[in-house]
Amino acid sequence: MSSVQGSVRGAGVVVTGAAGGIGAALARRFAAEGARVVVNDLDPARTKALADEIGALAVPGDASEVVDAARAALADAGATVDIWCANAGLGSGGDPFVDEKVWAAAWDVNVMAHVRAARALLPEWLERGSGRFVSTVSAAGLLTMIGAAPYSVTKHGAFAFAEWLSLTYRHRGLKVHAICPQGVRTDMLTAAGSAGELVLAPTAIEPEDVADALFDAIAADRFLVLPHPEVAEFYQARAGDTEGWLDNMNHIQRKWEGARR
Repeated sequence: MSSVQGSVRGAGVVVTGAAGGIGAALARRFAAEGARVVVNDLDPARTKALADEIGALAVPGDASEVVDAARAALADAGATVDIWCANAGLGSGGDPFVDEKVWAAAWDVNVMAHVRAARALLPEWLERGSGRFVSTVSAAGLLTMIGAAPYSVTKHGAFAFAEWLSLTYRHRGLKVHAICPQGVRTDMLTAAGSAGELVLAPTAIEPEDVADALFDAIAADRFLVLPHPEVAEFYQARAGDTEGWLDNMNHIQRKWEGARR
């Protein structure tokens, strides 16, 4: 048995935003590795369809409010919540200064859903000395994304929270993984429109590639999960030459603006 199989076989795993894209790929992979999976998504029909496909438990609903229901579903199946995949995410575009509801929604889904899950799960995990929190962040949480201020800002928040969890509780048995891909061929990439087409689409990968990267990180006990390895170079460039990095990003911004005229 591999080290990954040993850490997930029989484990209770909850994946939010799991009806499609990265979430569905994660749920399928965990189920294939022998975990007891809870599929969560706002769409009840798609949630049930995936759960039926992979032999999982369907718990539809808002990712910010699903901890108790997911815990109860696993308890009925004789399992506990051992791994929480905070995968549900909300993209954004357009003018960031028009409607503050866009900011509030992005903050609630991309950050506070993670905080609420951790707040509910940590007491049990810390008492038993084990637990795993997986945060689907985005390279936008390490870098930024043109044309999407609420998304970029809240993904920075999601990364910061995952980092804080890891540095605060790793000595007490908590494992944390922050997944930071660039473009992934999902509905969110399509919804990113021309900005996504310019920046993300050329190197876009499949959701299954993201699941592979996570399982590699679990095997290596590694916090930072980079399905696009080049993101590490971009991240280093941002820290080492911030002005040069901003100039390069502004060049992309101007190219995007020119293409939209």
